[in-house]
Amino acid sequence: MGVVVRPWEFEIQMREPETGYPPDWVIVDICAVGLCGTDYHIFEGKHPFLEYPRVIGHELSGRIAQDTAAWKAGDLVVINPYLSCGHCRSCKRGKPNCCSNIQVLGVHRDGGMTPQIAVPAENLYRADGLSTIQAAMVEFLAIGAHAVRRSELSEADRVLVVGIGPIGIGVALFARLKGAEVTLLDLSPQRLVMAKDRFGLDVGSTDLGEAMRGNGNDGFDVVFDATGQIGAINAGFEAVAHGGSYVLVSVVKDDVSFSDPEFHKREMRLIGSRNALKVDFDWVISTIRDGLIDTDALCSSLITLEDLADRMPSLANNRADLIKVVVKIAHE
Repeated sequence: MGVVVRPWEFEIQMREPETGYPPDWVIVDICAVGLCGTDYHIFEGKHPFLEYPRVIGHELSGRIAQDTAAWKAGDLVVINPYLSCGHCRSCKRGKPNCCSNIQVLGVHRDGGMTPQIAVPAENLYRADGLSTIQAAMVEFLAIGAHAVRRSELSEADRVLVVGIGPIGIGVALFARLKGAEVTLLDLSPQRLVMAKDRFGLDVGSTDLGEAMRGNGNDGFDVVFDATGQIGAINAGFEAVAHGGSYVLVSVVKDDVSFSDPEFHKREMRLIGSRNALKVDFDWVISTIRDGLIDTDALCSSLITLEDLADRMPSLANNRADLIKVVVKIAHE
């Protein structure tokens, strides 16, 4: 299993499989793991809510290890890594993604970069028709799909996506699937070129003012922030059109500030988007199955766990050039 022992120290360790899990949990043989910005932050010692050592990995595909009442051994599944309590107010209102007692695999508890893991049955979603590599990319795409669904955008909307990392790309792709006109904003010309070449997302800018002028300075009906930068988040308020919505997908430690008169004048909606729900996972799985999302374009590199032990530092230092690195655990 892949363990971050302490900041900047990643090891492959052998441990006995966990036991004593609840009866409604299911054992899954892990097939592949997508590397996320969270994993890199853990490796770099930048995650604020983490105890070391930690088995990382929360973007997971796997196969059911043994028959259960609902599953057959070998069934391919996507694992929802957000383990909710089921008892708090948000859980009872159908929002386990923002459970007040949430435990995220690979963050609050050991994750899935391991040959086998046990998880609640309700956190398993069928991935029929997908490859194990595609299934490992569902979770990060579900973050973007959830944000788009939260925004309630329509095909009549003009959308601005700020920050063209993996999450921003996911947001842009699902906003486009909804029929919206999508503009990209990123400080890196290279990332904008990549978005155009790989996904046909060909309207982009490195400057907010330029992006605004491109639509007559009327602003955008829906603005998504996926930068994780407080300066960009605060600046994004001015890009929202009158009657528009601002969706914060990224998270920062700082206090967000904005002009209250402008906020009220525009009757703006400010929306937080956290994690994803089953409906979002299902949407992503169906779009991949139907060929509407090019997962080959999303996968920057496919490596083994043994490769990761050597390459983790270089990947963390050069992740601006990556979309998604997928680690193969099982050799199928």
